[in-house]
Amino acid sequence: MSDKNQITDVFFDLDHTLWDFEKNSALTFEKIFEELNLDLKLNDFMEVYKGINHKYWKQYRKNKISQKELRHKRLIKTFQVIDFVFDPTIIDLISDQYILHLSTFSNLFQGAAFLLEGLKTKYQLHIITNGFEAVQQKKIRNSGLSSYFKNVFTAEKVGYKKPHPIIFEHALDHAKTAAKNSLMIGDSLEVDVLGAMNIGMQAIHFNSNNEPLHDHCRMVQNIYEIRSLL
Repeated sequence: MSDKNQITDVFFDLDHTLWDFEKNSALTFEKIFEELNLDLKLNDFMEVYKGINHKYWKQYRKNKISQKELRHKRLIKTFQVIDFVFDPTIIDLISDQYILHLSTFSNLFQGAAFLLEGLKTKYQLHIITNGFEAVQQKKIRNSGLSSYFKNVFTAEKVGYKKPHPIIFEHALDHAKTAAKNSLMIGDSLEVDVLGAMNIGMQAIHFNSNNEPLHDHCRMVQNIYEIRSLL
């Protein structure tokens, strides 16, 4: 368990931790499919897309594909798996519309605002995210999160993606705090938890993606549990 008496700064991941990525992503695709009159069943698409998107994000984190390749390949592969015949020229359009509309949806995980209200008077709060700079800033603003956070560190702006130590060290340096006094809360063991712990930060794993159990740090299944730990 984290030593809350030592903590001065709490760092959050954004997607899958505070901002309900799966719900907002589904709403975005629903809007796009309706506008483009695509004969697609949203649930069938999302069921396949979720795993494929995760796979390509992992490749993007490891710098094996570009941002453009990530945006395109996840769509192309999903359409191929569900046997949807598509015009290749529509991929650019869907990709652009997805980025345009995604940040307009503002659903947070249940309990997120309650948690942040309780923490903001006790700690300095920050975000460290691998998401794209412009998109993440819009998500934060549109979902009412701006007032809670002193700093927002995006991989695109820093130049390194989690779990690379440099993005965590950059965040600590700019927040003017030490690793031993800092806690990372995120949904990914590899990206958030181990990335932070490897440079001496404490961590809480919010297991929103049903990752395997582990004993690296405290794991919680819902946001309300985090409040009792801090």
